Amino acid sequence: MTPVIGEFVGTALLTLLGCGVVANVVLRGTKGHGGGWIVITLGWAMAVFVAVVVASRASGAHLNPAVSFGLAVAGKFAWASVAGYVVAQLAGALVGAALVWLMYRPHFDATDDAGAKLGVFATAPAIRNPLTNVVSEVLGTFVLVFLALAISSPEGGLGSLDALPIALVVLVVGLSLGGTTGYAINPARDLGPRIAHALLPIPAKGPNGWDYAWVPIVGPLVGGGLAGLAYPALVVG
Repeated sequence: MTPVIGEFVGTALLTLLGCGVVANVVLRGTKGHGGGWIVITLGWAMAVFVAVVVASRASGAHLNPAVSFGLAVAGKFAWASVAGYVVAQLAGALVGAALVWLMYRPHFDATDDAGAKLGVFATAPAIRNPLTNVVSEVLGTFVLVFLALAISSPEGGLGSLDALPIALVVLVVGLSLGGTTGYAINPARDLGPRIAHALLPIPAKGPNGWDYAWVPIVGPLVGGGLAGLAYPALVVG
């Protein structure tokens, strides 16, 4: 795989498995219905593990615009490559989300709760407060990108042996910091599936939440950028 294809495939797998565990928990009639927050956070962490293993050799397994941005700010990734990675990540997330709908289509049809259907694809705050919601995403992403910088190679990539440590970081972010906004900590992970939700023929799906969609884009990018500034100053410097 080329780096761009690696990012596409890795992010598609990440989204398929991550949004898939949410679908398994919240949609009616599934074997995992009602599994709860621990199942969701563990599922997302293992989705990251799988995606990093698959994409690590090809692209360094960023799988997240905030990671690519933070690594570029830290000087560990070429700015010229950021746009290509971000486009691949967004496209992969959209495709992965569409595959979740395809697999769980009868359960989407059987579920009456429009909020649960959107929740399979995109994040939403437990208590809507734009300032604190952005702060939540900034802090969660800062932890993720700061640790990614600590784990990654000097060139700014993750190897297959780094899959478990980064998955554990995602797990603890979800358990400790994720209850406020659903911890997008990844603009592509939220925007790609949100676009899929808007485009797919899901019955009685309700609004797409575009009034909130800026939060899981701006917050993670700010958090990633701050981590990219802080890591060289605190650790390298």
